[in-house]
Amino acid sequence: MIHLQVKIISLDISSSAQVRYNDAMKTPIRLQPLVDDGLVDEVISQLMSGKEATVYMIRCGDAIRCAKVYKEATKRSFKKAAQYQEGRKTKNSRRGRAMEKGSKYGREEQEKAWQNAEVDALYKCAAAKIRVPVPYGCFDGVLLMELITNIHGDVAPRLNDVTQMSVEQAQSQHYIMMGYVVRMLCAGIVHGDLSEFNVLVDKDGPVIIDLPQAVDASANNNAKAMLFRDVNNMTDYYSQFAPELAATKYAKEMWALYEQGELTPETQLTGLFEEDTTAADVDSVLEEINAAFEEAQERRERMSEANNDEY
Repeated sequence: MIHLQVKIISLDISSSAQVRYNDAMKTPIRLQPLVDDGLVDEVISQLMSGKEATVYMIRCGDAIRCAKVYKEATKRSFKKAAQYQEGRKTKNSRRGRAMEKGSKYGREEQEKAWQNAEVDALYKCAAAKIRVPVPYGCFDGVLLMELITNIHGDVAPRLNDVTQMSVEQAQSQHYIMMGYVVRMLCAGIVHGDLSEFNVLVDKDGPVIIDLPQAVDASANNNAKAMLFRDVNNMTDYYSQFAPELAATKYAKEMWALYEQGELTPETQLTGLFEEDTTAADVDSVLEEINAAFEEAQERRERMSEANNDEY
């Protein structure tokens, strides 16, 4: 069991992180259809409002879960969304053409793709044994999923709310997170926005959340840069408590192994990486280019002479 000191988190339901299930709020418009259809029995409270969604605590039968209501594209403040959508495939050619043209139908399908991307990423992560909330389905832009709680049954804090951590705890959690990033990469996913703000901490350790911007590691040209940023964000956070982590080079190590086809979910990383300091032999490269150019020139001249001889 992990014992960490955390700040009190305001959830708009009380002055502390205690959850008062009997004080239900008025049902938001976007959640009313799910209540009408019996998918949600009660909306208890709003947990948070972020750049791409608002999250509510809900009751489904006897289970307390959460509902992530995605904001419309015009109201989202998530920057450079196009970079994250690059490389995402669509099986329907008509849908793909509409999305490229930006028609009304295309924009609607783009929204569905953005929302379904998180569901797909959650299932892939769970299959890869990465701790993420369990998804229960996405309905009209509302994702129903597991509510991550602490040992008291209250909403688990985000990692950035952890104010004290021992060196051993920081090292252990950092190692776990690097393992999760490796498993995601092996599953073809880069989170794209991983930081202490997108990680919850329960009694068993870190849980990764917020994956609508997850990218295809092999099809997105920005995947490498995003992976480096994800790893560096986590390393910067944990190095507050274990300064020696700041010198590690996990991102470079795992990406090099990934490019070489040698990265597996069981790969034991060292955090060490030796840079290739071999200077490029520019003169030799130029000689090869000039030789190829001259050979091509001679070939053209021979062909020209042969054609002239024919006449």
